[in-house]
Amino acid sequence: MESSKKINRAGSMSLTNETIRTRITEKFGDQVTNFEESYGMLSFEAPKELNLKVLQYLYDSEELRFQFLTDLTAVHFPDQAGRELAVVYHLHNLVDNVRIRFKIFTDIKTPEIFTATQLYSSANWMERETFDFFGVNFVGHPNLRRILNVDEMNYFPLLKQYPLEDQTRIDKDDAMFGRKGTL
Repeated sequence: MESSKKINRAGSMSLTNETIRTRITEKFGDQVTNFEESYGMLSFEAPKELNLKVLQYLYDSEELRFQFLTDLTAVHFPDQAGRELAVVYHLHNLVDNVRIRFKIFTDIKTPEIFTATQLYSSANWMERETFDFFGVNFVGHPNLRRILNVDEMNYFPLLKQYPLEDQTRIDKDDAMFGRKGTL
């Protein structure tokens, strides 16, 4: 039987993506889906109601030890009805130097996700920034308010609700941007 761990440079066993996937699947079954590997990083998703349970498991597991939140952000997919917003966690196991990506999706009409601030202190400002730019409401966050934009702003600037450029501009030549037109 092939070992689910491999030997790292220091000569000790290190965690593999196969092991991580197996442990997560053993714990959560088919509730955790869409496993993929891009550039060696394991990615997967779970329903938004499970975000804290999955994060807590990844943190507490003596084998997995994902105890460092590297990044947290959102991505807007306006064409995916009911799954318009993805909240993306990048977690790091510092012992085995392994990183994973965990995604949850939510409807843009009710973008409510449980806060991870009790588990990861670094989630505090990352969740505030994600709220500020995407409008994700992190339920239970101790101080969820804008962090970079002005408080009076009544929209979330990184939602894809506006054209990328002003279509009425006449001070540019489309040919300079690789579009139709003449030089």
